[in-house]
Amino acid sequence: MSAIPQQVFATQKASLDNLLAVQGAFFDGFEKLVDLNLKVMKATLDEAAQKSQEAIEVKDAQEAVAFTSSLVQPSAEKTLAYGKHVYDIVSSVQGSLSRLTEEQVAQAQQQIADAVEQFAKTAPTGSESAVALLKSSLASVNNAYESVSKAAKQASQTAESNLTAAANATLQAANSAAEAAGKPARARRTAA
Repeated sequence: MSAIPQQVFATQKASLDNLLAVQGAFFDGFEKLVDLNLKVMKATLDEAAQKSQEAIEVKDAQEAVAFTSSLVQPSAEKTLAYGKHVYDIVSSVQGSLSRLTEEQVAQAQQQIADAVEQFAKTAPTGSESAVALLKSSLASVNNAYESVSKAAKQASQTAESNLTAAANATLQAANSAAEAAGKPARARRTAA
């Protein structure tokens, strides 16, 4: 059997393996999102039952204001935590897909380099400049891909750090708002 059909079979197998890995990454992310949402729903239902019981036990307007203001801070923290978990899951899937893509690109680059080398060995005399041009073009494309890949990774890291900073700022603002809402209620209780 010749080397070309073996290369075709190897390429097809690698493509199928890559497709299965991509499907696995998506399914793993989906499974994590479903698990997270089920946990959040269960915790929300448990908390709603507890808060309903506490609301029934409120006796006057001051307690009602204090109870209402106590609901703000945990909700903001939980919302931010949920968003962070979703972001982590999506980021993990994106990382897996990036890794798989990089592996596929590396394989393709190697196949092209092997093809150019094979062409160089069988090229007719006088085609050295064409072979050199092919090799130079291949090197340029590889360098451009590496530059774009590096820039994309840096942009991703910057976006992640900006998202973390924004989440922290939002959490601090929610905490400040909850504290500010709680102070008038405490002041009214102490005045009474």
